[in-house]
Amino acid sequence: MISLLPAAKSLFEPDYTSELRQRGMKPLLQSLLVMAWMVEARDPYSGGHLWRVSQYCRLLAESLGLNKYEVARITLGGFLHDLGKISVPDSILKKPGRLNDDEYETIMNHPEIGARILIGHPLASLVKNAILHHHERPDGAGYPFGLDEGNLSIDSRIVSICDAFDAMTSTRPYRHSLPLDQALKDIKLNLHTQFDGNFGHLFIELAHSGRMNTILGHTDQGIPIQNCLTCGPTIVVRRSQKSGELTYCPNCAAEAIIEKNNSRISIHPTGRKGSVKSLQPKVDMDLIGEYVATSAAALVIA
Repeated sequence: MISLLPAAKSLFEPDYTSELRQRGMKPLLQSLLVMAWMVEARDPYSGGHLWRVSQYCRLLAESLGLNKYEVARITLGGFLHDLGKISVPDSILKKPGRLNDDEYETIMNHPEIGARILIGHPLASLVKNAILHHHERPDGAGYPFGLDEGNLSIDSRIVSICDAFDAMTSTRPYRHSLPLDQALKDIKLNLHTQFDGNFGHLFIELAHSGRMNTILGHTDQGIPIQNCLTCGPTIVVRRSQKSGELTYCPNCAAEAIIEKNNSRISIHPTGRKGSVKSLQPKVDMDLIGEYVATSAAALVIA
């Protein structure tokens, strides 16, 4: 008798369908991550922000007991949440003082523009909520739509906390970074209004446990934030760079030499300025490649 049912797959047979889907997923993921990296590179004070936010998102999502697919999706949303800032002029990104009303209104457009950039992209549905709603609030006072707690996805609630925390604990043109305790106090004071109450409590617990120590103040795993000793912004040291290589401040073009001594990394000014070519932003393909490799398998589950 000829069976019309598909033959049972051996437990030892390779899952070629999953493998093929992963192969198709990887270049799509890489294209989004490279685009986000280049957007971040426009702001001399935000180096490492996307990596830190994505890692805080991963840690919080895992601690909530979410499955691998959900963790990978939310982590990706954390890395891509600021895509829309490609539309923000340099004069606003680099402004050393507080923004005026018109400038703030320009900033408030970036979630919608980020979502618009991804229209038609095969992976857009994975990160749309994180990009479009990460500045919404449970009390309905956020933007761009003023959504309240009942209309916020888990993605947007997680990214909102992680993005705000990293902004508070990072140096900006108009202020120095806040100490960890002060940032956590600010989150606690704004639970149930700006931040999801349950997620916020868990985030604070994670911070007190020390599990964020390898993320806070870093631009990559094991690479502490380096700051320009001339003007202050972040200089990102890529994991592939070696001792003796040169790096440059994205703001004032000051040149520095990298020193890697076992687990310690530092930069030392040379007193020279970089050329236009040397100041071109360089994507850390090692970091992105690792991210793609670990995310693709989880994201093809659905």
